[in-house]
Amino acid sequence: MKKIVLAAVFTAAASSAFAGGLSDPIIEEPVIVEETSSSAGGVLIPLLFLVLAAAAAS
Repeated sequence: MKKIVLAAVFTAAASSAFAGGLSDPIIEEPVIVEETSSSAGGVLIPLLFLVLAAAAAS
């Protein structure tokens, strides 16, 4: 009888020890929002290059 009680105690202790599991915690990264000054600055130079290339070709 003592062995059955002892086995039940060890089983209860072992199951509560692993209750949290072995998976890694989920950590969310903060969202960083960057403001841009203007989107036309990056388009203007290639557009001007295409106009000059077309003028040189004709």
